[in-house]
Amino acid sequence: QVQLVESGGGLVQPGGSLTLSCTASGSIDGIYTMSWYRQAAGKQRDMVATITAGGSTNYAEYVKGRFTIFRDNTKNTVRLQMNSLKPEDTAVYYCNVFAKSIGTVTPYYYWGQGTQVTVSS
Repeated sequence: QVQLVESGGGLVQPGGSLTLSCTASGSIDGIYTMSWYRQAAGKQRDMVATITAGGSTNYAEYVKGRFTIFRDNTKNTVRLQMNSLKPEDTAVYYCNVFAKSIGTVTPYYYWGQGTQVTVSS
């Protein structure tokens, strides 16, 4: 099993910055992609940013140029640096990893518990 612990959410004014962090632990054999998703109230959960084990990244169009995803493979950690935040970025942000546990053949998607980000003056 793989456990994910997120941190870094909070209240920030428009134009401000926040960094979210997520660390994976447990009986990890390998982590493939690491991603951040978000879900605003009453809306579906959408992908925000993804990073592969090799460092290739992909971003949702509405965060390009403002958000940056980083990954530290030695610490099984992924971070999301969020700049120029807007009220519409308000949501619960979830960490997601595609990982394989020791002793298993098939990798699975694992989710964190979510961290609230509120952008408001």
